[in-house]
Amino acid sequence: MVKFGGIESGGTKTVVAVGDASGVDVEERFPTGDDPAAAMQRVADFLHAHGPLDAVGFGSFGPCDPNPRSRTYGHVTSTPKPGWANTDVVGMLRSRGIAAPLTFDTDVNAAALGEWRYGAGTGSEALLYLTIGTGIGGGAIFGGRVLHGAVHPEMGHQRIPGAPAEGVCPYHGNCWEGVGAGPGIAAREGRPAQDIPPDDDAWRRLAELVAMGLSNLVMALSPDLIVLGGGVGIQPHLHDLVRPRLAEIIAGYVPVPALVPPGLGNQAGIRGAFVLAEQALD
Repeated sequence: MVKFGGIESGGTKTVVAVGDASGVDVEERFPTGDDPAAAMQRVADFLHAHGPLDAVGFGSFGPCDPNPRSRTYGHVTSTPKPGWANTDVVGMLRSRGIAAPLTFDTDVNAAALGEWRYGAGTGSEALLYLTIGTGIGGGAIFGGRVLHGAVHPEMGHQRIPGAPAEGVCPYHGNCWEGVGAGPGIAAREGRPAQDIPPDDDAWRRLAELVAMGLSNLVMALSPDLIVLGGGVGIQPHLHDLVRPRLAEIIAGYVPVPALVPPGLGNQAGIRGAFVLAEQALD
């Protein structure tokens, strides 16, 4: 039986697990923190304790470098997260004895792969996965392949027509993430999203931002399915508001893709990391 290690390193928490194509056998979750060396040591200790492993998949928060031909492959690059900018996280694992074949990509691309292979996106030929939580990130799967470019798409940093003038993104101010992710919501509404009742008009304001961003992605990428998750994005009342508004904005010009919650819940990223591990063996 092939045995995979999976790593999902998010800006807030890290998940490390061991399992196979059928699912997770054992996992550990811990705060990512501001010390990458300590985090990678904890990951390496877990993988050693549950090895030997045939391959490892690593989905990381970004920006990061997933290009194997690049000199900075396996690095977290220009992130605003304290302590993590320009950090060679794959190199840290290698120096700690993780020698199995390893594939490195973004955490949202890993989650997109997990949903495409095992979750709500099974059978989709053009899947868009979007997460709205502490940030906004997206991954796209076309014909079973992750969409990459010079590095990876940063869907959350697009500009949104009519967005509030003030946003919290340290790079772009009122980009989609700057106004539509958790910190932007809290700054605008004066309270975190989890404290806002489902019938509050704040959700309608957020739905407008979400629908505008999704319409841009629909026009640019033409997905047949949108999986919308994350701590904010998974809320059913948000989905109920976004679906009709997205259809209004598209206005019949192209088909409106289905909008669904993740089928794997909070295991999308780690199951996708196993798919990355499988790719490391190809």
